[in-house]
Amino acid sequence: MQNLIIRNLEVRDSEDISRIQEAITKEPSAIDYHKIVKEEVKKDNRVNVVAELDGKVVGFIITYILYGGFGLQKSAWIGLFGVEPKYMGSGIGKRMAKEVFDELTKMNIKNIFTSVKWDSVDLLSFFKSLGFDRCNFINLKKVID
Repeated sequence: MQNLIIRNLEVRDSEDISRIQEAITKEPSAIDYHKIVKEEVKKDNRVNVVAELDGKVVGFIITYILYGGFGLQKSAWIGLFGVEPKYMGSGIGKRMAKEVFDELTKMNIKNIFTSVKWDSVDLLSFFKSLGFDRCNFINLKKVID
């Protein structure tokens, strides 16, 4: 992994993010990643990175910053995360997370959250390896007809 570069997200990365998501879920995505990425790169208060190996994007983390939300002064949420399946377990996710955590620390953000489906064992294990644990939040859901 000596050729691994962690860099800031760019608009041109949207197709790679879509490709990685589809490889992870094994189905076509209905999400417009180009629109999401285009909006995210415009914002100053974000920490969004991609992992590039030999010139090819193989992973990404997109975060959101909340100011005063949910009883917290300031927090970060990992909203989108993925590593190309053939590189899972190689340390790419941890390298990206370290970069993200370092940048969030510089922004004086101490609380970082994410949400994981209860049956996503691999993803739960990954986030636990980064020091994440259960918190006092309960995920709630409402389906609008």
